[in-house]
Amino acid sequence: MIETTQLFYFIAASVALTLLPGPDILFVLTQSISQGKTAGMAIATGLCTGLLFHTTAAALGVSAILYSSAVAFSLLKYAGAIYLLYLAYKAIREEGNLTSLESVKEKNLPLLYRRGIFMNILNPKVSLFFLAFLPQFINADSGSIPLQMIFLGAVFFAQAIVVFFIVSFFAGMIGTKIMEKPVLGKKINWVKAGIYSVIGIELALAHQ
Repeated sequence: MIETTQLFYFIAASVALTLLPGPDILFVLTQSISQGKTAGMAIATGLCTGLLFHTTAAALGVSAILYSSAVAFSLLKYAGAIYLLYLAYKAIREEGNLTSLESVKEKNLPLLYRRGIFMNILNPKVSLFFLAFLPQFINADSGSIPLQMIFLGAVFFAQAIVVFFIVSFFAGMIGTKIMEKPVLGKKINWVKAGIYSVIGIELALAHQ
């Protein structure tokens, strides 16, 4: 069993890492601002679902295999980069006016949820992060190491979704203010496309 003090440090470190600028939180921000907090929360839920995949992979040692295989790492990171560039293209193709909060229909939420999952799973750096981060809080004398990693992954999931939901809420409020000025719609779409492109290119150029 993980000690209470150790768990506290893990949660504090996890929250700090979640808030650091990175692909996931930028993805939540852009979606929340451009399509409202509901869309942002759908994306956030998808991203966090992807974290469960990475946690399981790390616990089973799959991440170690990925790290040791240059081919597997490259294939995954290029797939992620292509997907992000595709999202950038989609953003540019959107109409000039931003989508109103009411226009994010329930039928679109599953699509956004899946988009979040794909973005998270197709980022091999997340697997490597979990492989490096989780073991720092593992106690070999406290029982099964894979179970401890899964438990820590679940805790990371819980704090991440809380943080992302809070970010979605406030970013959605900002988006509401922006939508009062429709002329900014196209500019926001271009900014969103730019963010996706930068993340995609950075992912493609990342070293193993």
